[in-house]
Amino acid sequence: MKSEQQNPPKAISITNFNQEEKDKIIERQLRFQDLLIHISTTYINSDLSDIDQLVRKSLKQIGEFVESDRSYIFSYDLINQTASNTYEWCAEGIDPEIDNLQDVPTEYITQWLEAHKNGDAFFIEDVSLLPDDGEYGLKAILEPQGIKSLITIPKIKNNELIGFIGFDSVKKINKYNDKEKEILFVFANMLVNVIQRKENEEQIKEQEKKKEELLKHLSQQNVELNEYAHVVSHDLKAPLINIHTLVGWFMHDHKDVISKEDFKPLDQALFNVEKMDFLIKGILDYSTVDRLESEDKIVDFNEMVDDILQTILTPSDTEITIQENLPTLYGNTWRFKQVFQNLIQNAIKYCDKENGIIDVGFTEKPEHFEFFVKDNGMGINSDYFDKIFKVFTKLDSSGASSGIGLSIVKKIITHYQGDIWVESEEGVGTTFFFTLPKNIQSEQA
Repeated sequence: MKSEQQNPPKAISITNFNQEEKDKIIERQLRFQDLLIHISTTYINSDLSDIDQLVRKSLKQIGEFVESDRSYIFSYDLINQTASNTYEWCAEGIDPEIDNLQDVPTEYITQWLEAHKNGDAFFIEDVSLLPDDGEYGLKAILEPQGIKSLITIPKIKNNELIGFIGFDSVKKINKYNDKEKEILFVFANMLVNVIQRKENEEQIKEQEKKKEELLKHLSQQNVELNEYAHVVSHDLKAPLINIHTLVGWFMHDHKDVISKEDFKPLDQALFNVEKMDFLIKGILDYSTVDRLESEDKIVDFNEMVDDILQTILTPSDTEITIQENLPTLYGNTWRFKQVFQNLIQNAIKYCDKENGIIDVGFTEKPEHFEFFVKDNGMGINSDYFDKIFKVFTKLDSSGASSGIGLSIVKKIITHYQGDIWVESEEGVGTTFFFTLPKNIQSEQA
């Protein structure tokens, strides 16, 4: 049964008081504002780990100041048309009502629900003056709780009514002037903000937790995948070696009785075995990038690149120039060697000029070193700039390379939190750039 609409009595105005009474009212309002500032500061400086305690404490502070006997917070569920008491403070000797005020149908409180929807406070100075409007009327709800005066302030979040704060006076009639009502509105907004802040923090923590779990899961998958690739690749090498050895023996033992034409399929078999061996080696190297257990150390890049040039086959018509003052970095020698070796071998392999020219150097930036390996080879079409760093991508399928070299380079640079990119013009040449942070220098040794 709906209670009849009632216009609540207006809050008192200080214009009806003498100067001394006005001064007391103003002084009280100033103390009220100071209290609100104190509560606001507490909210701001708190980590909100125990928001319930903070809210209850502030309800007590405000309730005691306005001389109410019970202060509380309700949440509206406008979909199900109910309201529930979520927080409550009671003065000494006042019975709590929170357990009795769960899922209260809003049809019992239509007066203040309409006021709250309009963004207004609902104030009853004297409950005894309410009309007797039946068993489920407003007076029938309030009087059994011993309430003599009541004021409720709407809580608005993002222009949506979500609940209200209220103050009951049980021991005496209580009056609120306009300024006190304004301060209570500020308090209601503070509660909305602190609760929203807590909800945002919980959402962020939940997102961080999910992110951490996802990264942990991906890391475990990556470890398992690398271990699988390592084991499978290692197991494949043994039969390949046997095949290569047996075919080689057969060709050697029958070289006098088999024609060169008949040897072509066997040569092709050996070529494909070698191609498969390169592929397996590439997979092993790729899966090893994250599995290295050797200790990091100071690496002189000039010495390291000189060592590389001693171990790779460089054509006599190719000139390789190494900048003399390459930096010294702290890290894993094998990883660094893989980067330069793959890039230099690529530059040699894809040279289509009579005289190949390869330059290796760097420039120093504020936060990192930017290295480059530049050649005058055949160049790369810009459509392939992103694709060439993916595993098994090859621009030329005629050779025995694995197509993993550049993906190994990218994986190592990414491991060191650097970047790698390519600039190239077909027929002119290619330059690979990559960065390594300065924070992996000697101070980490």
